Amino acid sequence: MQIAIDREKLTELKGWFTKYVHTFRCSDPDKQQNIDLKEEHTMRVCKEISTIGKQLGLNGDELRLAEIIALLHDVGRFEQYTRYHTFIDGKSENHAELGVAIIKRSGILNQLDGAVNNLIIRSIQYHNRHSLPDHESEVCLFFSKLLRDADKLDIWKISTDFYLRKEIKRNVVIGLDLPDTSGFSEEVYHDLINKRIVDIKHVKNLNDFKLLQIGWVFDINYQPTLDRIKERRYLDMIRTVLPESKRIEDIFAIIYVSLFRSSQS
Repeated sequence: MQIAIDREKLTELKGWFTKYVHTFRCSDPDKQQNIDLKEEHTMRVCKEISTIGKQLGLNGDELRLAEIIALLHDVGRFEQYTRYHTFIDGKSENHAELGVAIIKRSGILNQLDGAVNNLIIRSIQYHNRHSLPDHESEVCLFFSKLLRDADKLDIWKISTDFYLRKEIKRNVVIGLDLPDTSGFSEEVYHDLINKRIVDIKHVKNLNDFKLLQIGWVFDINYQPTLDRIKERRYLDMIRTVLPESKRIEDIFAIIYVSLFRSSQS
């Protein structure tokens, strides 16, 4: 597949994104905090995807494509939050599908080659799915996996900041408004012990959500991502805010084996 994206197009899309997000500014500081949260998350995911892409040897056009995918991956979050006052897809609508609809409606990708346009759309559409489709092309799966890796890295950053900074008024939206109760779900335990990504339907409290996040290690695709997880010690930080339990120890034993594996991608 021929990928040709010049710097001017990337700059144009960054300008569109900034203006689009600005339309959601509001006077309520709590609501504005959550708009800012997603805008800042997007900017960091752009940096993460570019860094990983460079380490994987992508050329300039491929790196610009990766950055565009990252730039637009959460564009549906702003309308989602403004309309429903939540980032929980199950209580509102699928933010990836909403983002795709916004992108198509805006026409911002219409000047790109049709195949590249479609690749961006599909990568965004897949980024929040439990797993990627088997029938996709290698190039689409590559960029989808790249986005999913970069997205997880920054969500871990946001989440660990949230879990560890208890002295500051915490933004409960980050924890999906889940109750901060003791214990964790049997179903979550069994998902992880069997090396499965936790099914969101099994998440009942904040501990379950923390465990779901450590289980993302089973869905990391590239070695540079694994290296960053180890360097930044995200899993260790989450471990400190989970209960002391033999079952938690068993889960982390399995998680750390996956973390220190060599990437198969």
